[in-house]
Amino acid sequence: MRRDKYLWCIRAFKTRSIATDACKNGKVKIGSQNIKPSRDIYPSDIIQVRKNQINYSFQVLDLPPSRVGAKLVDLYRKDVTPKEELQRLELVKYSKDYYRKKGVGRPTKKDRRDIDDWFTPIINEEE
Repeated sequence: MRRDKYLWCIRAFKTRSIATDACKNGKVKIGSQNIKPSRDIYPSDIIQVRKNQINYSFQVLDLPPSRVGAKLVDLYRKDVTPKEELQRLELVKYSKDYYRKKGVGRPTKKDRRDIDDWFTPIINEEE
């Protein structure tokens, strides 16, 4: 089975064209090699996918006949992503909490105070 089709079948990407583009742009690797989307994939391969600033790792267990439901995905792949990458996902979530969208305008007085509180060190007031 083609690599891009496999990634689409196990729901790593929403569409097959997005999976193809990810393979072409070097975001999908086997080992440390960038692979073309048309290369075949076999059971026991370990695929690394860079998605949303996180490096996910999947071990291929079996090849699905077509796109499978979300509940059946674990029959065809095993998630072997290191814990450090999943912890980085939490950091990315926290960093996006205070992101201001472009075009919102200048920060308000309250926003400026929150930004100042965020960047100033906490001083122990007991001393």
